[in-house]
Amino acid sequence: MSQSSPAPKKSLISHHDFRQLWAGQSISQIGSAVTLLALPYLAIKELDATPFQVTLLTMFQYLAFLLLGLPAGAWVDRMRHRRVMIVGDVGRAILLGSIPVAHAFDALTLTQLYAVTFGTSVLTLFFDVAYQSVLPSLVADEQLVEGNAKLEATRKVAEVGGPGLAGAVINVLSAPLAIAVNSVSFLGSALFLTRIRRPEQRAEPRTDGNLRKEMGEGLRFVLGHPILRPIAATATISNLWGTIGISLLVVLLADTLHLSALLVGLVFSAAAVGGIAGAVLAERVVARLGQGPAIWICMVASTVCWFLALPLYQDDWRLALGIVLHGLGWVPFIIYNVTQVSFRQRVTPKHLMARMNATIRFMVWGVVPIGALLAGVLAENYGVRAAMWVGVVGELFAVLPVVISPLRSMRELPTAPEDEPAAAPATV
Repeated sequence: MSQSSPAPKKSLISHHDFRQLWAGQSISQIGSAVTLLALPYLAIKELDATPFQVTLLTMFQYLAFLLLGLPAGAWVDRMRHRRVMIVGDVGRAILLGSIPVAHAFDALTLTQLYAVTFGTSVLTLFFDVAYQSVLPSLVADEQLVEGNAKLEATRKVAEVGGPGLAGAVINVLSAPLAIAVNSVSFLGSALFLTRIRRPEQRAEPRTDGNLRKEMGEGLRFVLGHPILRPIAATATISNLWGTIGISLLVVLLADTLHLSALLVGLVFSAAAVGGIAGAVLAERVVARLGQGPAIWICMVASTVCWFLALPLYQDDWRLALGIVLHGLGWVPFIIYNVTQVSFRQRVTPKHLMARMNATIRFMVWGVVPIGALLAGVLAENYGVRAAMWVGVVGELFAVLPVVISPLRSMRELPTAPEDEPAAAPATV
């Protein structure tokens, strides 16, 4: 009697609901990333913003993660995740749409830019926590790793490629019209999300209703986990110092070097190319280095590339070398990110998923407003390039938490919550 061969694994690309989630998330992330260039460029060119005023835009863009990051996870755990995402998309479309309208009537101010930026940061926070938590309700458990890897890789590619796209659109249309196009894109994301067929069950109401207790559960899970803790610490340090560089990069290129929007966008486009390469190479690199070593080795490699790129940002032939190194730095960084995010999703119990994501985001993105404020102070007192040197030197220390952790020699990381003894609460 012959045995039937196992059915081939079905790719998530053929899964209707995953395709809608993937498309909606991708468009939304591109829209968020476009604002990384479009809003600072608009402030510099149209409103004559100083370097300090430009870095305040970065501060407001991530301020919600610091103020609301922890309760957001508990709140999202009580809501229907898809509805949270759709409301986030529509809200961001309305807020961003107000900018080209105000510009058309010659009424645009920095105050409005700050208000819109903070409002979109609140909606982005809830969207991001929800999208990382909705996947388990759409696909089978054995498809989670593939799904999370695809979503995270797409997010990072959009994050680094969006500003490059913005540069091209600004060069053709203008910054206000680029923001108008960006506003409409969020409505496209909402449309895809409404096409998800599988009904989502509302979370079971919690009898105690203790928000502080729920937030504490997420914090204790992340900070008490011997592998999640150093990963979160490395990402937090990296974002604190990296924010100085990323918030001042547009200022350096557009204001100090007076480069066109197209050339400014080209720098970020190189990052997109590097991000795509990292996503493609991630599985092979991790298989060769091992999961733990891949995390810290890739962090070191990306930081070194960006360190070497900074002195090459000039208005001559050296800019080409700087762009290449900038793009190369994103190859290992994407590999690092895909590896650590996939691990986080595997070892977190489902009932803690949103709170784990919110806790990580509170730590990692909550320091961005602090970094942006520090960038503005340093740039005003010591100059833009000197401030960026402080950032890249500081980021060299980000690798320390993962290097001195068990990750240093762990070729294989735990694949489920129960694989990590005494590190996580029991699954319910």
